[in-house]
Amino acid sequence: MSTATDYLEKFSDVNALPSVVATVNRLINDSESTMKDFEDVIKMDQVLVARLLKLVNSPFYGLTQTVDSISRAVAFLGMKNLHNLVVIDAVQTIFVAPRKTRGFSKKKLWHHSAAVSICSKMIAERIFGVNGDDALLCGILHDFGILIEEQINPIAFESLVSACKSSSTITDLENKAFGTNHCELGHLMTIDWNMSTSVQEAIRDHHLISNEMKPDTLTGIIQISEYITGQINYTTLPEITVDISTPLLQHLQDNIDEYKVLIEDLPEEMQKANAIYG
Repeated sequence: MSTATDYLEKFSDVNALPSVVATVNRLINDSESTMKDFEDVIKMDQVLVARLLKLVNSPFYGLTQTVDSISRAVAFLGMKNLHNLVVIDAVQTIFVAPRKTRGFSKKKLWHHSAAVSICSKMIAERIFGVNGDDALLCGILHDFGILIEEQINPIAFESLVSACKSSSTITDLENKAFGTNHCELGHLMTIDWNMSTSVQEAIRDHHLISNEMKPDTLTGIIQISEYITGQINYTTLPEITVDISTPLLQHLQDNIDEYKVLIEDLPEEMQKANAIYG
């Protein structure tokens, strides 16, 4: 058994994935799934039902009539948005779980993940003109492996945080401390959760520096977003260098005007997302 597999199994024993998430993950990857299938799953979880109806009736959507049925709410949001809502709702509880490590803040990691998530969605939709739902989800989950390390091996994790410096590469520090890293852990987790292949690969490779990296791939989008948010201090750990592949940096330079507007709009877009996901 690999170190990453061992860590993930120990983590899953303590933080079992809610059954509703596993079911929704399966449905989203089944081309024959219907809105009725999603409705049948959601209505079994009263907390999710309440949040779903609150979301659809929030000022974010500005509907003129109140939506008071699960079926109408599910139909309005669509499968992808519903899937993201369910997954994010589940992982948020882990981000705020009590445990203190000097120099590390789960709240700060959540803010980083949220910033990367929203920025990635904006890049997908504004720069490349594609649906940004997978980018949003991938951004939330891309650093989730750090929480697994922090919970399963807190002593080594605290040493890792203390070792961070401006020349540090986080995956190098992790490999030395744990024999694995958050990219590998996140990759295995998304396989276990039946996420799409593109999300699995983007989480596995979001720290991969390659001259073959393409900006319009999900991996490229996540890496660009991490670089941008790192420049405006939405970082994961203190004093960690945020690297970016050369083709992605060239892409940023070639499209600098569009990215300047995107960065200016990022705080407002994060406020809108907060109304949905918290």
